Amino acid sequence: MIDHPPLQARLTVAALVHWQGRFLLVEEEIAGQRRFNQPAGHVEPGENLIEAACRELKEETGLSAVPSAWLGTYLFKPADSEDTFVRTAVIFDLEKAPGQHHPEDPDGDVLACHWLTLDEIAECKPSLRSPLVWQCIQDYLGGTRLPLSALKAFI
Repeated sequence: MIDHPPLQARLTVAALVHWQGRFLLVEEEIAGQRRFNQPAGHVEPGENLIEAACRELKEETGLSAVPSAWLGTYLFKPADSEDTFVRTAVIFDLEKAPGQHHPEDPDGDVLACHWLTLDEIAECKPSLRSPLVWQCIQDYLGGTRLPLSALKAFI
């Protein structure tokens, strides 16, 4: 048996936000390039996954919402990075118009918020922050809905 070192992973969350056929993406500047992503970020000490997703949504978009389901957990290792990410995506199906909202991003990474159709997202696929952005949307459109109660935290 080969002894491998344990995987060092970075725990992140993402908010897949849907309203009337549009998805909420944030525009960020990453290494001098504009990228599109779901509102997402790292889990902070003492937070559970749902709290972290709600916080990231509020910080990056100014939008407060209640999640409706868990979409899934994804493992991703960018080719140009030593980091491996474990990303838990949470669904926010909005029932009413989101109204005006703007980034309240304390990190200053978010340039703007955009409500985009699937076709518009497909057009900017080369500018997506990672393939997980598109995969999450495809899983959502495919009907994936997992119970939030399955996300346990003992912290």
